[in-house]
Amino acid sequence: MDVPVEWPIDADTDVDADVEDLRVAVYRALASTGRVPPVETLADTLGWPPDAVRTGLRALHDARHVVVRPTADPRDRPADGGTGIVLAHPFATGPFGFSVMGERTLWWGGCAWDSFAIPNLVVGEPQVLVSTRCPACDRPLAWVVGRDAPPDGAEVAHFLVPVQHIWDDVVHTCGHQRLFCTGRCVDDWLARTRNERGYVLDLPTLWRLAAHWYDGRLEHGYTRRDPSTAAAYFREVGLSGPFWGLEGPG
Repeated sequence: MDVPVEWPIDADTDVDADVEDLRVAVYRALASTGRVPPVETLADTLGWPPDAVRTGLRALHDARHVVVRPTADPRDRPADGGTGIVLAHPFATGPFGFSVMGERTLWWGGCAWDSFAIPNLVVGEPQVLVSTRCPACDRPLAWVVGRDAPPDGAEVAHFLVPVQHIWDDVVHTCGHQRLFCTGRCVDDWLARTRNERGYVLDLPTLWRLAAHWYDGRLEHGYTRRDPSTAAAYFREVGLSGPFWGLEGPG
């Protein structure tokens, strides 16, 4: 079974060339500095009025290129530049449980998937230190994540929300793509929180999932996968089952 046509994970809404310039400016700033420039700086860079930047950010939100809070407040998330941007996958502007430290830049990772993706997307940072805490036992966890091979470790990732519902509440989804010490810690967390089991990935599978999902996102003309190509990608990295909109046990 292919992913249903209405599957929303990377469903695209076209944006015009000017708004694409804004998207690239936001993404490249996050890639190089870990922060979003203030609206006024983006306006100066693009030669736009500040209100046009704010309108453009809302268009990018509607097209699911960024996630913007309804009301921007620069005090809430100091790395969002007052734009209200919460997420520009794989980057976040505040804590989602992961820090990602490169040689020159420190990022917030939006989730386990996004955190492992950053060294593959940012050319100048071939290795990063991904750190987090186990949601079940609070043990600190860290891995050196690079492009050549998955990190060593018996830890696992647990994704709570199936792909068909990722964009129902994407902030909730990203907040529940976490890394745990062991499968036992996943079980303990599920019992404590009364959540149903989602999908458990070992580190190699998580690394393969993250490695090329965001290829090209820092460039003009980036297009996201449609449901059929996304499904093919999931199969290629070793995923299966209805959680991913695929056939087979999950």
